[in-house]
Amino acid sequence: MRRLEDRVAVVTGAGSGIGLATARRFAQEGARVVCADIDPAAGGAAAEEVGGVFAAVDVADEESVAAMYSSAFERFGRIDVAFNNAGISPPEDDSILTTGLEAWRRVQDVNLTSVYLCCRHVIPYMQAQGKGSIINTASFVAVMGSATSQISYTASKGGVLALSRELGVQFAREGIRVNALCPGPVNTPLLQELFAKDPERAQRRLVHIPLGRFAEATEIAAAVAFLASDDASFITGSEFLVDGGISGAYVTPL
Repeated sequence: MRRLEDRVAVVTGAGSGIGLATARRFAQEGARVVCADIDPAAGGAAAEEVGGVFAAVDVADEESVAAMYSSAFERFGRIDVAFNNAGISPPEDDSILTTGLEAWRRVQDVNLTSVYLCCRHVIPYMQAQGKGSIINTASFVAVMGSATSQISYTASKGGVLALSRELGVQFAREGIRVNALCPGPVNTPLLQELFAKDPERAQRRLVHIPLGRFAEATEIAAAVAFLASDDASFITGSEFLVDGGISGAYVTPL
């Protein structure tokens, strides 16, 4: 399908995982993709692969975020889709009893404040053109608790969900849709690294997924492409769960 023909999409965290898979899917759907990442090698490779452009960005820095959108607008004259996806899940973010304040703040900056900054700076471009779709990466942990905690990550994703809901309501009549994508555990380098260090932790999580496996990044990218497209024209302010049924399960199949 070519649902995003000639539209301009900015993807943060485009160098790997869900961001890379989405950059690829957006390009397949006809979009002109700005691949933004803090890693110039990974982001540049993604841009080259999808025929897009690379933008260096530190999503926790306001000037960097503003420059990213300004350069995208100067190049293409519009911004139709913003996929605010960049995030971290460092090992030092664990139980509230062991997670220090520095680790807490770093995760909040990269996972939540970045979404605030990206929305704050892209919405005026969308207001001027009277249309736009913003997809913010939250998580299924924004709607349920876990005994294997990453406390700052969980709190940050709850913030992304609440922020997205409010913006979706606030700007709906200006033609701007804002949705929170809530993936379940995804087979990405970030998750692989986390669980390689603690296989028991991985198994404790996997057993709760009715589909019996982690998602693939391409499956999440398909959901992002839907939310970005006019097929989702009546969807805004939503918590869009793509979690293999985990948030709806009491017990899982044998």
